[in-house]
Amino acid sequence: MTEQQSQEQLMENLLTLKKGDFVKGTIVKIEDDLVYVSVGYKYDGVIPIRELSSVHVEQASDVVKVGQEVELKVLSINDQKETMTLSKRLVDNEKGWEDIEKHLADQDVFEVVVADVVKGGLIADVGVRAFIPASMVERHFVDDFSDYKGRTLRVIVKEIDREANKVILSQKDVLDKEYEENKKQILSSLKVGSEVTGTISRITNFGAFVDINGIDGLIHLSELAWKHVKDANEVVTVGQQVTVKVLKVEAEQGKVSLSLKATQPGPWEKVASEIAVDDVLTGKVKRITTFGAFVEVKEGIEGLVHISQLAHKRVASPYEVVKLGQEVTVKVIEFNPADKRLSLSIKATQEAPASEVVEEEINLDEIDNPNVSFKKEEMNVSLAELFGDKLSQFK
Repeated sequence: MTEQQSQEQLMENLLTLKKGDFVKGTIVKIEDDLVYVSVGYKYDGVIPIRELSSVHVEQASDVVKVGQEVELKVLSINDQKETMTLSKRLVDNEKGWEDIEKHLADQDVFEVVVADVVKGGLIADVGVRAFIPASMVERHFVDDFSDYKGRTLRVIVKEIDREANKVILSQKDVLDKEYEENKKQILSSLKVGSEVTGTISRITNFGAFVDINGIDGLIHLSELAWKHVKDANEVVTVGQQVTVKVLKVEAEQGKVSLSLKATQPGPWEKVASEIAVDDVLTGKVKRITTFGAFVEVKEGIEGLVHISQLAHKRVASPYEVVKLGQEVTVKVIEFNPADKRLSLSIKATQEAPASEVVEEEINLDEIDNPNVSFKKEEMNVSLAELFGDKLSQFK
């Protein structure tokens, strides 16, 4: 076979192409904004960067690689100038709509790569330009999406409008469903009284939330520590790993109540060997009632100073002797850690005034005066003056 015959046979084997045809090709060269493709024609075609994808592309190499096989549509062809313009975008677009419509019908989960971050959400190339609103990206609020470009997300199709070229995707729906399924499984495994390990995920003004294998349980302020806690930040920090006790599980409501203090020795257990009757301690007045004052002598340990133990003199109101926050010295007169009972005395730490006279009341019913009661000392004075030596007969 002559060289001319070989050339003629080669030409016969070449494709015959026209505008609108679909063809397969291989990437042979990539420039910043242009891609060269061999499609089996007598010369190579080119794909402008705008025809590579349905989304904005900065460099052609971000979309295709040399040696990659692609399906294309002929946009224009000029044999005289040996130019052929091809589009990958149009082929992907057609296939993309078919895939998107099927995903919507099946409501199945599929993966997309974030192509761009725009105001209000993310853009993904699924053959067509797809939008993921900011509110549909995560289960939690995201303030900055700048590092999401290039990430792979698992999504479902929420809404499509082919005429408007609109596709809305959601990753949040996928995460919500997985969370609920996981929650049911975790809740069924949690037993009241058991201890579990989790991580502090959020702190609020009423307590702290603990992430336990993907579900949140609440430690109320009252269950954070044995001492009084006004702010959960005093005890825990976000990200801290903690061991907690399960107090209550409400599976239907998806609620779990936890306790941090229940996993720690109580203050009464700690001080059982540290306090004894007759010990003299220093403490702070924490509460005042009509019958006395409560004094905290150690963290979480409060004892009662009964009104009768506040002072040697008669006290009508505890406020006459003490005030909230005041530091006082007390003596232990009774201590029962098992019953969490601590009785204290302020007057036992003080010397009784030398002039104090014990007031004892007696009733003079025996001397035919049922309506009058005299203190003993007063009686010795006033009746002696009245009756003189006859007084001794009543003693």
